[in-house]
Amino acid sequence: MGMHDVRVAGAEELRQFMKRLLRDVKALERMLADGLVETGVRRIGAEQELFLVDESFGAAPVALEVLNRLKDHPEFTTELGLFNIEFNLDPQEFGGKCLSNMERDLNRFLELARQAAAEVNAHVVLTGILPTLKLTDLHLGNMTPNPRYYALNDALCKLRGGSYNFHIKGADEFIVQHDNVMLESCNTSFQVHFQAGPEEFARLYNVAQLVAAPVLAAACNSPLLFGKRLWRETRIALFQQSVDTRGSGTAIREKHPRVSFGHRWLDDSVLEIFHDDIARFRVLIDTEVDEDPFEAIEAGRPPSLKALRLHNGTIYRWNRACYGVHEGQAHLRIENRVLPSGPTPIDELANAAFWFGLMISVAEEHSDVREVMDFDDANSNFLAVARQGLSAPLKWTDGITASADELILHRLLPMAREGLLNRGVDPDDVSRYLDVMEERVKTKQTGAMWALNSFQGMKHKRSMSERLSALTAATVTRQRLGTPVHTWGLVDTHEGASWKDNFYRVEQFMKTDIITVNQDEVIDLVVSVMDWQQERHIPVEDDQENLVGIVTYLTILRYLNQEGERGDAVSTIMHTEVVTVTPETLTTDAVRIMRENKVSCLPVVRDGKLVGLVTERDFLRITEELMEEKLSRA
Repeated sequence: MGMHDVRVAGAEELRQFMKRLLRDVKALERMLADGLVETGVRRIGAEQELFLVDESFGAAPVALEVLNRLKDHPEFTTELGLFNIEFNLDPQEFGGKCLSNMERDLNRFLELARQAAAEVNAHVVLTGILPTLKLTDLHLGNMTPNPRYYALNDALCKLRGGSYNFHIKGADEFIVQHDNVMLESCNTSFQVHFQAGPEEFARLYNVAQLVAAPVLAAACNSPLLFGKRLWRETRIALFQQSVDTRGSGTAIREKHPRVSFGHRWLDDSVLEIFHDDIARFRVLIDTEVDEDPFEAIEAGRPPSLKALRLHNGTIYRWNRACYGVHEGQAHLRIENRVLPSGPTPIDELANAAFWFGLMISVAEEHSDVREVMDFDDANSNFLAVARQGLSAPLKWTDGITASADELILHRLLPMAREGLLNRGVDPDDVSRYLDVMEERVKTKQTGAMWALNSFQGMKHKRSMSERLSALTAATVTRQRLGTPVHTWGLVDTHEGASWKDNFYRVEQFMKTDIITVNQDEVIDLVVSVMDWQQERHIPVEDDQENLVGIVTYLTILRYLNQEGERGDAVSTIMHTEVVTVTPETLTTDAVRIMRENKVSCLPVVRDGKLVGLVTERDFLRITEELMEEKLSRA
């Protein structure tokens, strides 16, 4: 759940914290040497993150109200955004009915969350990235008012030294600058845990790295961000960039991001991860530490290692090493952060079962995966499936290269089944979850592909806002039914929020693919662009891409009727007193502004930059759609 009693500290406080951190590491070194960390026991666990949406299926910042209704259930806690919450499942002994018990608990807590959300007119959604999230949702007012989150934001922004620059390219391209870490809250996951003894930790951690790619390929569920079609699992790129504190620097020096797959195999011990992370990444935040770990060891109790756990919680490896204490016994576990949230609990358990099975079977097949695959190939596999999903080509341990779906179906699924059965997992559970995985891979309908195919299928029937709303509404409906994603039908055009909800603000229907010209261009360019693109309004920008004017069709007609040379710059004819609106402007206000100012076009700006365009044509189209809807009901 993370520690919340943290603060942004000064230089002296951070130096003192570093001393405590180093003392925690030394204490762990002693515990490992003296056999004080649990071994010979295998437990699994999970954490579920989810989104909250309102009745219009947009992000609902009501986490505190929902959690207040769940105060008798300590399993629930906050996340970074006020439109997210998380709950934690109790650990299970690995074997028997552990998987179905986990699904039972998952559904029980999910239903509690649904009931609490319903009391504040909200729904819960399991999805890696919420389709209806808007950039305007990601302001600090929607950050959970918790010292940990404020401290992290302040520390990361200070270390970054400026705004965060995002650039992700898929079928579409996402380029944006943002001034806080709230884009991290776009990501939700289903994090699963696998306990490992100290003597086997390095070997099993390497296995987790090796199998991360095929497991993610089958689990992809985050293909859209702000209506952009990006990676099959866009979380991977977005999360790294959302907390990336590296400056541009020099291309020669290699710097590691705080979110990463890692950079090498482990050799002998979990300590290699902690040593590497402490050496590479500065301490960000501080907390009171009221325990000396060596005194706790001498007293016969496991120390909390609070400083080590806090620092470890600010470094986001996709497979994270974790230290914890359970029922008075210290232990180590591997936390898989790869898996996205959703699409349904049975899909999530299928993903988890596949991972658990591979963790066992690959470790049994290869005593040391370092001998059968280069680390760079494992890393390349991971990035390839994040981009391409099941169609990604993977290089495997015996040197073969095959698409992810072929490798999973013909080799890895049988291995996962064998691994689970060999460890005494209930055969009915093994069939239930891995059969779901098999059908998903055969049909190639992951959550990502269902979303993309549904989104594309509505392309000529609905506005962007309506398509994203329908996609989210359909996700909520199908999740309640509980059927796995490979059985889901594509989104019906009538699903989603009401007509009013989809056209309430300008940002929901404004045009974002805009042709502009520079103020120093020749006027003939504007004439040509209007002719080629059939546009009646061309915004004008300066060299810094600030909106400085607009040229209309009427302006051009007047100019063409004048005698003389036509090589003048655009700046000589453009209107400089431009009436603008913001993305948050209400549609009714936009209509009023257009009417009062007798203009037929409204540039949509944020911080002086053009982000969209609304014209009288858009309002005619909306009116036409509204009339058709009303008349069809008459």
